[in-house]
Amino acid sequence: MILVTTDEIPGRRIARTLGLVRGSSVRARPLTRDIMALFRNMVGGEIPEYTKMLAESREQALDRMFAEAKALGADAVVGIRFVTSQIMSGAAELLVYGTAVVLEENPGGS
Repeated sequence: MILVTTDEIPGRRIARTLGLVRGSSVRARPLTRDIMALFRNMVGGEIPEYTKMLAESREQALDRMFAEAKALGADAVVGIRFVTSQIMSGAAELLVYGTAVVLEENPGGS
């Protein structure tokens, strides 16, 4: 399946739009990561504990969106966007959404 942030896929035509698909992941910060992040925040630099947690959240949300698009019979998802929002202190949702589409047959066979 093709996943793109653009509204079109170069060299391909959209035959049919299936609609909105989305996936989300809600994560809470573990206390142990908060303590390490607090120390790192004092000296500056990347906070790898949060980087890893957010990367995992993005992948989980993408996997859920992909599964929803696949269940609809999509060939691609266009216009993909990520949004994050705080649910409560220490917990946030990462949402990914886009438009599931069916592509015209590629005359080149790929």
